[in-house]
Amino acid sequence: MIDVRNLSKTFLAPHEVRALHNINTSIEAAEVVVVIGPSGSGKSTFIRCLNHLETPDEGGHIYIDGKDVLDSKTDINKVRAEVGMVFQSFNLFPHKTVLENVALAQRVVRKRPKAQAREKAMALLNKVGIGDKASSYPDQLSGGQQQRVAIARALAMDPKVMLFDEPTSALDPEMIGEVLEAMKTLAKEGMTMVVVTHEMGFAREVADRVIFMDQGAIVEEGPPEHFFTTPDHERTKLFLSQIL
Repeated sequence: MIDVRNLSKTFLAPHEVRALHNINTSIEAAEVVVVIGPSGSGKSTFIRCLNHLETPDEGGHIYIDGKDVLDSKTDINKVRAEVGMVFQSFNLFPHKTVLENVALAQRVVRKRPKAQAREKAMALLNKVGIGDKASSYPDQLSGGQQQRVAIARALAMDPKVMLFDEPTSALDPEMIGEVLEAMKTLAKEGMTMVVVTHEMGFAREVADRVIFMDQGAIVEEGPPEHFFTTPDHERTKLFLSQIL
């Protein structure tokens, strides 16, 4: 579903920083890949490059469902319509109800009739456990509830891939669990997912594969049962010893 080849990214301002260095990895359909690593390791830059929110350096390739995201002939908006993304911040429209937030993109991008868009939005809000908040406004919701609205909004586009960029990092500890539960449900249903997170319990339980990044490179990757118990690389062992 996702094939990354020779991906690099250099930020030039205010001074040159090599954020990613020659990343190569593939993610199969229905696979859940969790990306972990210390702050500044390139995790968020990597996931933002996948749907071209960051522009990689020349020479690399990112294929999503067979389409090269970095090819100038590729309609990036069409690719993004197939890739849902959930950020640290919720980015909901404050002047629209929860239901309207989830229905809007369906009508604008997918051209669905209003009634159909609202019906699908309601079904997805029920799916993530907040159907009773459909008529509420974002500022009337907790952070965990708002993030679940953001997940429902992304799912409403019927994406082939879901990207999560530290979706629980802005939440109070007691709200993290409800968002992770919604993500676990998606994983069980076979959604292809790439998740940047510090939640090691989620990685152990849900991931098919864990990727550990440091200094802009993939240091180690493997199934969680091996990664967390018998990692191969000394840098991985040091990182895990500090967080587990």
